Amino acid sequence: MSGDPAETNPELYRVVLENERVRVLEYRDRPGDRTAPHRHPDTVMVTLGAFSRRISAGGREVHVDLAAGEARWVAAQEHSGENVGTTPTHALFVELKEPGNETGEAALGPGEP
Repeated sequence: MSGDPAETNPELYRVVLENERVRVLEYRDRPGDRTAPHRHPDTVMVTLGAFSRRISAGGREVHVDLAAGEARWVAAQEHSGENVGTTPTHALFVELKEPGNETGEAALGPGEP
């Protein structure tokens, strides 16, 4: 498994921009959709619609409710997710390519702004 979300779930993630410093992914799903385990480097997530998700990693689960128009820091991590709400998920992930915390030991799910 590559762990790259654009490869593990190409029906949900789409690369919209990539250069030597960042990669921008668009993510869309529907209620009940799940992602395979994958990893992200340090990332800024921008929600384009409100959604509710369950994020799982390392035997832990968290429930996340996010409003449209939020920008959140998401520390590098490996996880899987499920849309447990009643609305589609639509978000952009701006993945940083510069060295950072790639340990995967960061807090589960999107961090506080």
